[in-house]
Amino acid sequence: MNALTMTWGIAGLTALGVITRPFAWPEAIWAVLGALLLVGFRLIGPDDAWAGVAKGIDVYLFLIGMMLLSELARQEGLFDWLASIATAQAKGSPRRLFVLIYAVGICVTAFLSNDATAVVLTPAVYAACRAAKVRDPMPYLLICAFIANAASFVLPISNPANLVIFGGGDMPPLSRWLATFGLPSIVAIVVTFLALYWTQRSVITADSVSSDVKPVPLSPSAKLTGFALCGTAVIMLAASALHFDLGLPTFLSGCMAVGAILIITRKSPAATLKGVSWSVLPLVAGLFVVVEALSQTGLIDTLAQHLSRQASSSPTWAAAGAGVVVALFSNLVNNLPAGLVAGSTVQLAQVSDKIAGAVLIGVDLGPNLSVTGSLATILWLSALRREGLQIGAWTFMKIGIVAMVPALAASLAVLAIQ
Repeated sequence: MNALTMTWGIAGLTALGVITRPFAWPEAIWAVLGALLLVGFRLIGPDDAWAGVAKGIDVYLFLIGMMLLSELARQEGLFDWLASIATAQAKGSPRRLFVLIYAVGICVTAFLSNDATAVVLTPAVYAACRAAKVRDPMPYLLICAFIANAASFVLPISNPANLVIFGGGDMPPLSRWLATFGLPSIVAIVVTFLALYWTQRSVITADSVSSDVKPVPLSPSAKLTGFALCGTAVIMLAASALHFDLGLPTFLSGCMAVGAILIITRKSPAATLKGVSWSVLPLVAGLFVVVEALSQTGLIDTLAQHLSRQASSSPTWAAAGAGVVVALFSNLVNNLPAGLVAGSTVQLAQVSDKIAGAVLIGVDLGPNLSVTGSLATILWLSALRREGLQIGAWTFMKIGIVAMVPALAASLAVLAIQ
């Protein structure tokens, strides 16, 4: 067996392990195991493996900052308070509750990243559903997973994958970002809502929501956490507008905000640090190593040549095809490493902004097809498990086909014609 076959074989088995989680082992174990096998069989050198890990530094910093803030917000009950407000405003209507939670999910994803939606909003929605005596909370919990990806290209800060695609100082200014992705993101959000509601309509209409919901008080520490989150969002937006990488500003603002609040409230950082899903970092690092090994097989050069030829002959079809292929590829290896490959390919091929935009939409929206398509969905699964809930990969995919495919097609169509 030659090196090329072994590399692709290990990469495929790694992706399969992350998706199926044999022996109920965490996704991170399979990603790290795949990376170690590649190094152990000398299919990638240690220096190149570290280079692959280093490509995700901005993402690691972004994730650490956001996860610290998110965990603090969870502990202080900030999102429980927001969910209780949505439940109270539902006034006994399950349809209204569905719409309100979806609206909250849009705001959290757009301004605090899709990972915050998965990590923090999911347990808050579950708590709200219990308080409202909802018989089946899954339709409302599914919102957290699907809106986390559907709204993840509203702003550059809405998804860490955006940092990967436009790494190395190539992030578009905020004004150009909004002009390019504003309308497609609105279309993605609306179409995803309609499709998700349609798939869950029988459960929602048969359900009932208690109108006698005890309000969750907003503690002083929760207010401080809210201000910290808003301040971090402003810093991230400013960094994006100034064309800076978002990882370091997010990390510093998150650490300083969490440290200041813990000092003010005289609380130990142990609980906050313990609650963070640290396994996400080796998961991402392992996947980056796998992608680095694949890139050494000539994958990126081949893709760039093919994309360049297609862009020259038919730019519109090249954009549509690139968006669809990247969307499917993101579900095989997760959208962070897929974004790294796609971003490198786009930069090497030197294609138009429209094709680059289609690739980003595929990376951000495509993962709504499967439970392992994006880091946010993996975090969402972890949040469900903490509450004792489960959803099968095939069950999720059946919903994902209905929700993702039309949303992707509509968003790419709007990008092409605007």
